[in-house]
Amino acid sequence: MRKPTGPEPGSAGDPAALRTPVSPSAPSRETPPEAAKDATPLSTVVRVRSLLPSLPPAERRVAQRVIDDPEGVANSTITELAQACGTSETTVIRFCRAIGFHGYPELRLTLATEAGRAQSATGGRVIGSDISPDDSLEQIVEKVTFADARAVEETAAQLDIKMLEQVVDAVVAADRVDVYGVGASAFVAADFQQKLHRIGRVCSAWSDAHIMLTSAAVLGPGDVALGISHTGATVETIDALEVAKAKGVTTVALTNFPKSPIAEVADLILTTAARETTFRSGATASRLAQLTVVDCVFVGVAQRTYGPTRKALEATFEAVRGRTVRPDRRRR
Repeated sequence: MRKPTGPEPGSAGDPAALRTPVSPSAPSRETPPEAAKDATPLSTVVRVRSLLPSLPPAERRVAQRVIDDPEGVANSTITELAQACGTSETTVIRFCRAIGFHGYPELRLTLATEAGRAQSATGGRVIGSDISPDDSLEQIVEKVTFADARAVEETAAQLDIKMLEQVVDAVVAADRVDVYGVGASAFVAADFQQKLHRIGRVCSAWSDAHIMLTSAAVLGPGDVALGISHTGATVETIDALEVAKAKGVTTVALTNFPKSPIAEVADLILTTAARETTFRSGATASRLAQLTVVDCVFVGVAQRTYGPTRKALEATFEAVRGRTVRPDRRRR
C-alpha cells in the first residue's frame, strides 16, 4: 500500500477562451534530452530538478549542488565538487551520465554557458526565487514574478511536442475526458474542464478521492483520464489513474517530475518546469506552468475541431453576453 504523501503542494487559473490557433502549417518541434541544454538559459538546471527525486541519495546531493549553485559547479573541479557533496568522483560521473552528459567536463562547460546566458537575460542582475526576511516588498514582487515567468518559459522550452500531439489526438478522439487533481491541482483540473466544456466536449473534473475512483471505474476504452500532480506522488490521483488504466482508458499525467510514481500508471506524460520556493511562491509558479500546458492541449484540440469549436464559442458567448450590467444600470 502506498504511503500518503500529504496535500498536493502546487498546482488555479482563470478560465480562458480559445486563443489564436497555431497555423496548421507550423512545423512540429521536439526538444530531445541531448539538445535540451540549448533550449533556454539554465535549462540543464531545470532537467536536473525534474530528475532529483528519482536519483540515488549520493547523486541527489550532487544534483542539489547543481541546482543551488550552477555557476559555482561550473568553476569547480570534479574533486572539489565531490568533496563539497561528501561523495566520490565516480558518483559525480554517474550523476553526469544520469542527466544525459558524457562526463563532468561537458557538464561544466554547459553550466558555464547557460549561466552566461542567464546573466545576459537579466542584465547582469542576480534574481533568485527564495524570499529572505530582509527583502523589501519591491524585491518580493520582482522575485515572485521572475519565478512565475521562468516557470512558464522553461515549461514551454522542455515540453515534448510529439507527446503533446498524442495527448491532443487522444482528447479529440475521446468520447469522454475525466480530469483528476487534489489540493491546488484541483483548480487546474477545473480550468481544463471549463475550457473543454465550453467548446462542447464531454469533460468532468473531480477532486474528491472517492468520486475520482468511482469516475475512473465507469470509464472505458475510447475515454481519456488526465491526472494532475506537481509532485507526481499524490496517492489519490495515482489510484484514480490506476483504476482507469485497468479499464483500458488512455491515461495522461501532468507532473513536474517525469520519473515520479504517477508515470507508472500513465500512457502519456506531459511535464512542467517549476520550482517550489520560500513561502510556497513556487506553488503559484507550478499552477501557472500547469495552466500553460493545459492551455496548449486545449488550443490543440480546438484547432483540430476548428469549425465546431468556433460555433460553440460563439453560442456560449451569446448565452452569457446578456448577463453583463448595462451601462445605464451601472453605479455612478
